[in-house]
Amino acid sequence: MDAETLRDLDRRHLWHPYAAASPAVAAHPVTRAEGVRLTLADGRELIDGMSSWWAAIHGHNHPRLNAAIRDQLDRMAHVMFGGLTHEPAVRLGQRLARMTGLQKVFLADSGSVAVEVAIKMAIQCTGRSRLLTVKGGYHGDTFGAMSVCDPVNGMHHLFTGVLPSHVFADRPPGDYGTRPGAPAAQAADQAYLDHLSSLVARHAGELAAIIVEPVVQGAGGMRFYHPAYLRRLRELADEHGLLLIADEIATGFGRTGELFGCDHAGVRPDIMCVGKALTGGSLTMAATLCTAEVAERIGVLMHGPTFMANPLAAAVADASLALLDERPWREEVKRIESALVEGLAAAAGAPGVKQVRVLGAIGVIETDDPVDVARIQDVVMGHGVWLRPFGHLLYTMPPYSTGPDDLAAIIEAMTAAAATLST
Repeated sequence: MDAETLRDLDRRHLWHPYAAASPAVAAHPVTRAEGVRLTLADGRELIDGMSSWWAAIHGHNHPRLNAAIRDQLDRMAHVMFGGLTHEPAVRLGQRLARMTGLQKVFLADSGSVAVEVAIKMAIQCTGRSRLLTVKGGYHGDTFGAMSVCDPVNGMHHLFTGVLPSHVFADRPPGDYGTRPGAPAAQAADQAYLDHLSSLVARHAGELAAIIVEPVVQGAGGMRFYHPAYLRRLRELADEHGLLLIADEIATGFGRTGELFGCDHAGVRPDIMCVGKALTGGSLTMAATLCTAEVAERIGVLMHGPTFMANPLAAAVADASLALLDERPWREEVKRIESALVEGLAAAAGAPGVKQVRVLGAIGVIETDDPVDVARIQDVVMGHGVWLRPFGHLLYTMPPYSTGPDDLAAIIEAMTAAAATLST
């Protein structure tokens, strides 16, 4: 089909995420993804500055990942996981346990489902049903996950009154990472540490767990907070007999400069959720991991997706993590971080820009007012780059394989877009 036909049929039949059934702006048809580039149906090439929602850390169409899928496809595409097992799942489970230090692995369909499973684990393990989290967080779009997202400023306020009621601490002070054009990051705020301590103590008797995104609050605002707050939550969980759930779906597998967000704080959670980059952006898969002690207390976990441990997804996830283990991802992420710090400094202090911040392979321009998504996308696409701004945020999370020239193009597109905010 030509580009116009694709757009027309898409608008007629398909419903895109976080959009109306008949969106005002048509989607852009993609015909190929190769390396860090997307080819549109009209022939344009765009640098994927989003890693396709943070998942394609190795770039697109990677031969190692493709080979893993093809090899597994010749053996079997799927088999039920109830009463059966297979080598791709076993290998993946072994690798994840080794990477995280958590011995029990529940393979799920998506990040939101992984959070649902984590909540079920905590409830079954403790017999209590409330969780404590922080404002400004995001954990997914299913009902359990929505209930621990920001209750006021999050994207799920339409469901207020329907969702379970949990305990919310204030938003963590955003004082971690690098802010171009600003003083160095400050020390942890003692008043906030005291706030966490008093809130957990007040509600400990009704809480099953504490759930947070480690160090980086993703879709809730792309904010970075001091690891001391995560360390204090680990201490409070231990003091009060609670579980600590780390939602590493966005932060896992190197994105922040450490293998996992928890590594910034030197803590290990009782339960961890991973997804997104798990398969290198090839197929949908996530996982919920826990300690052997938690698993023993749970016994039978009442959850079982039809496509749990899908062999194709498990095979490519294992290949992606093997590739991550082999590549110099720390150096790659550090190179991206340095370029973003230097390049985005031009946007700091510009009219309409509230703050610029960088951590690992994450670069954020926060705006004073909500961005005009269509207008900003026109600007960045004019520079040959694909970004997907939302709310008050224009940001990039590029593949680790993004080279210096392509990274420079992403930075140029972002600064050009920021320059239009006041016009």
